[in-house]
Amino acid sequence: MPPSCCEFMFLFLNHLTDVSPSPNLSSILRRACSGAAEDGTRKEKFDREGSNLRKRPFIGITMGDPAGIGPEIIVKALSDPKIYDLCRPLVFGDRGALKLCVGKKRIPAIREITHSSEAQGKPGQIDLIAVCNLERGVLTPGIPKVEGGMAMVDCIVTAVEMAKRNELSAVVTCPISKSLMQQAGHAYEGHTQLIASLTRCEDYVMMLAGEKLRVALVTIHCSLREVPLLLSKEKVYKTISVTSRALQQDFGLRNPRIAVAALNPHAGEEGLFGKEEEEVIRPAIQKAKAEGHQVEGPFPADSLFFRAAGGEFDAVVAMYHDQGLIPLKLLHFSDAVNVTLGLSIVRTSVDHGTAYDIAGKDIADPSSLKSAIRMAVSIAKNRGKSA
Repeated sequence: MPPSCCEFMFLFLNHLTDVSPSPNLSSILRRACSGAAEDGTRKEKFDREGSNLRKRPFIGITMGDPAGIGPEIIVKALSDPKIYDLCRPLVFGDRGALKLCVGKKRIPAIREITHSSEAQGKPGQIDLIAVCNLERGVLTPGIPKVEGGMAMVDCIVTAVEMAKRNELSAVVTCPISKSLMQQAGHAYEGHTQLIASLTRCEDYVMMLAGEKLRVALVTIHCSLREVPLLLSKEKVYKTISVTSRALQQDFGLRNPRIAVAALNPHAGEEGLFGKEEEEVIRPAIQKAKAEGHQVEGPFPADSLFFRAAGGEFDAVVAMYHDQGLIPLKLLHFSDAVNVTLGLSIVRTSVDHGTAYDIAGKDIADPSSLKSAIRMAVSIAKNRGKSA
């Protein structure tokens, strides 16, 4: 290793005087060199931290229904400085809705911007793209209005379009009312179908994820009596394959292990309690296996989720909504995340509804939103997306 500046100084003084520098001078030089080294270390740390801050992804957060708890959980989540260590969040919503939730002990500043590149990502400040400017009467907590429904959809569309242009690394959505969305003129079952339509994606899957359990759904929002009629070999196979690819691409798992739940009790008991396992589910599993996916089943659902939560599988493919979400919410009621697999953009969401009954009471828990932001950042990094 070449001599340092201080070593050169000592050598130079020795050369001039042919003696060692005096103790006092040696002490001064050592302190100077030590200070210079500390300054250099501090500068290197500052440069490294500055570089990391500049690399933080832009994460768009849509407010959801302004009459629900969306604005409140946004303000609460963005009151946590740790969120800003991970990303530069920007909110798509209404200034008035957020101002109703900004209290004495939370974020004091709302800063309006027009583009993601203007987001500063500073703790204590919400960067807002004001998609709407709703009248005060529309913002009554717990009382949804059609105008609010139109605004919540406009926020989603604006954020998704920016993500499609790579101006956002991910979109995180707060809860909406599905019926209100349809009253506002948008005939979709929910967020997932709307965003799939906006991104022109046909092969998408709804997954709910927590630290202990991930569940992907074959059917989503439909009545229980419709489930057997909606199941097909192709639909089950698609759910398995999309889930397997997403676990690799989005969650960084090299060889994901997937288990498939049966529809009927005891996995049909060889046809005694139903034939869907042998006629629909097993052929889909065999097709996925033939393509190299690591998948097993169909397993009786009453014992499968215990095995998956214990680490035996990386995800479970469930046949219908409540089959998968009851065990998921039992384990992850406050911190589960809804993530749409198969999209060209990264989209995560809270795993709860608008909670009109507690809107405006300042008791909503932001844990699921924080988890959704963290997962969005993680998936964006795994995909190599940096807006």
